[in-house]
This record gives sequence, C-alpha cells and structure tokens, in this order.
Amino acid sequence: MTALAKQSNAEDDPRPPARPRRRRRRLRLEGRKLPYLLIIPAVCAELFIHIIPLLFGVGISTLQLTQFYIRDWTSAPWAGTRNFDVALSFNEPIGHGLLHSFEITVIFTVLVVALCWGLGMAAALLVNGEFRGQRWFRTLFLIPFALPVYVAVIAWAFMLDRDNGAINALLVDDLGLLDERPFWLLGSNAFWSMLMTSVWRLWPFAFLMTLAGLQNIPRDLYEAAAVDGAGVIRQWRSITLPLLRPVTNVLLLIMFLWTFNEFNSPYVLFGPSPPESADLLSLHIYINSFVNLNFGLGSAMSVLLLGFLMLVTVVYIRVMRVGREGHA
Repeated sequence: MTALAKQSNAEDDPRPPARPRRRRRRLRLEGRKLPYLLIIPAVCAELFIHIIPLLFGVGISTLQLTQFYIRDWTSAPWAGTRNFDVALSFNEPIGHGLLHSFEITVIFTVLVVALCWGLGMAAALLVNGEFRGQRWFRTLFLIPFALPVYVAVIAWAFMLDRDNGAINALLVDDLGLLDERPFWLLGSNAFWSMLMTSVWRLWPFAFLMTLAGLQNIPRDLYEAAAVDGAGVIRQWRSITLPLLRPVTNVLLLIMFLWTFNEFNSPYVLFGPSPPESADLLSLHIYINSFVNLNFGLGSAMSVLLLGFLMLVTVVYIRVMRVGREGHA
C-alpha cells in the first residue's frame, strides 16, 4: 500500500523532474564559452589578414630590402632607421617627392570629403520627404557606390580619353565649349579628373549615411520650428545639423581614411607612372616598393602613413567626442 501511495503521488505531482546538477553546470559553462568560441574565426581572420602583415611590414622597414635581396630577403642587411631618415629628408629627392605626394593627398582628401559630404547632404534632404518616385531616386543615387571600383574607374578612363572619350565629344563636338580636345589624364588636368572620379564614386555613401540619420529626426521638431517662424535654412542650421552631428562625425572620419588611402582610382586612371599632380601617397608608396623594387623604403613610408593616420584618428575622436555624443 505504501509503494502504491508513493507511485500515485508521483503521478499526481505536476512538477517536472529535476535535472541533474552536472548537466546544468555543463550548460552554464557552454553558455559562458559560447561568445568566445563564436569570435574565434573573426580573430583568426583579423590576425592573418591585418596583424601579421602589419608586423611583417614594420620588420621590412628596418631592412635594406632592394631588388638584390628579393630572392633571399632574409639576407638583406639591417638598416635600422635609415629608411625612415631617407623618407623624412625633405631636402633630398626621395624625401621631397614624398612631401609633395603628401601635400597632393591632403588637398585631394579635403576636397573629396567636402564635396561628397555636400552632395550627400543635398541629396538626402531632397529624397527625405514624401513624393512620387522617391524610391527610384534613392536607388539611382546609390548606383555609383554599388558598382565595383574597377568597373567604375575604367568607365571614367574611357570617358576621359582625349580622342574617343565622351567628355571631349560633348564639350568640343556637341556643345562647342572648347576649341581643342584637352588631355584630361595628363598635366594639371589629371588631378581634377581623379577628383571627379573619386567624388562620383564616394558621394552615395555620404548620401546613405546622412539619409539614415535624417530619418531618425522627429518631424515634430520641424513642425514646431515652422510654427515659430523658422525658415528652411534656419531649420537646417538649428535642427538638422546638430542632430546629425553623431552621424556626421563618423562619416567624415570614415571618408577621410578611405580617401587618404585611395589607390584604385589613380592606379586605374594613370597606371604606375602618374602625373605629378595626381601622385597620391598610396600610389607613391606602391611605386617605390613594386616599381623601384625598394621594399624597405616603401615599408618605411607605409609605417609613416600608418602612424599619421592613427594620430589624426585619435585626435579627431578625442576632439569631436566620436561615440560619446549621447553622454556629453
């Protein structure tokens, strides 16, 4: 009777049976380890793609690795800081060339970032409202950014061709604005051609980021400002710009880093021998490394470029308080 009573009480008890403590402990340990297990592939990829090549490049910058030691680069003599001294000797031809390339890159970066931000802001304000065909305009604006880089730049290289390019055909043959066909990829025109190509490629990114920020601004603020008599420009200055500041700060930093490291556009447009007006820093380092076959000097220039970009990024983040706008 006692056994039957215990069995009937167990069947009537609605509570589930308790799990073993070992299983609970195992599940708890797996739950703690799971985040670390999930990030292992990303850490390995970052290690082999960025960290190890970075350290390898820093090591090469301390060697006199030229074309005479390529087959056995481990036998290259130790150079110490000699490559850095050569790169920073601005009175010498190599250092003067690096300084000239740095100045061209700074001017190029400032113009590209400013023009992309202005075009992106204007386009975002244009399509932020509700009107017929809004989605079509958004898609159309994103086409340059969606195209592969080399496809877009090669298309511009064909259009900028002196004899058969579409730009000269339009300006000289159709509109008659110019008497002669200019060389858009030579001389001082090369800089403006490279600038136009880069702006056309990158401004949709600024448009996309700015539009995402605009859609997070409540409409009530604009309606209240309009009731108070604020015009469109005053609303843009007092509402749009301050509330877009977190997005704008990140956008400007990303575009600065992208543009300062720009390599694809000048290389596709001009090849390994660009005009002096289009000698960007990344292409200049490439020429010293893979054309002149002075890998030690090219690596030293790369390390200097990395240090400059890290310094600018840290100062910018601290001054503009990037990522801490909500805690200000």
